[in-house]
Amino acid sequence: MTKPPKFLDATAAPQRTGSRYPAPHDEPCKARVKYILGDVFGLDQFGVNLVTLEPGSWSSQRHWHEKEDEFIFVVSGELVLADDTGEHLLQPGMCAGFKAGNGNGHCLKNLTDKPAQYLEVGTRSNHEVAWYSDIDLKVELKDRKASYTRKDGSAF
Repeated sequence: MTKPPKFLDATAAPQRTGSRYPAPHDEPCKARVKYILGDVFGLDQFGVNLVTLEPGSWSSQRHWHEKEDEFIFVVSGELVLADDTGEHLLQPGMCAGFKAGNGNGHCLKNLTDKPAQYLEVGTRSNHEVAWYSDIDLKVELKDRKASYTRKDGSAF
């Protein structure tokens, strides 16, 4: 078995562009790039990603998780955190956390003309449900595989 590296340039990690949301909900996230850092090091208790949001791009649709905590740290650029209380400007060095089960739907938006980067860290559950505040969408995660449905469970 190959040992994971002890260190690497974050942008050398495997990347995932866009989102897995069904259309048209994927549109605001198409220019999002995630560098999947946790997997490179074999981490299985929490996920770590370096995320680049191009101008106009969103991190996700506004959502909240039943069982997974989330934490973000702004590395560069400016981001707007949109949650149930409004929109909040985040600059480099600022951070935010989202406790599982609190029902406060949130997402990050790059409303500037320059790319922005943030680090995201979150719980890895074998079974999780996330709810989307502004759209008729929910996701059920089982063994890290996502199944998207309407909030009533019906298919898209």
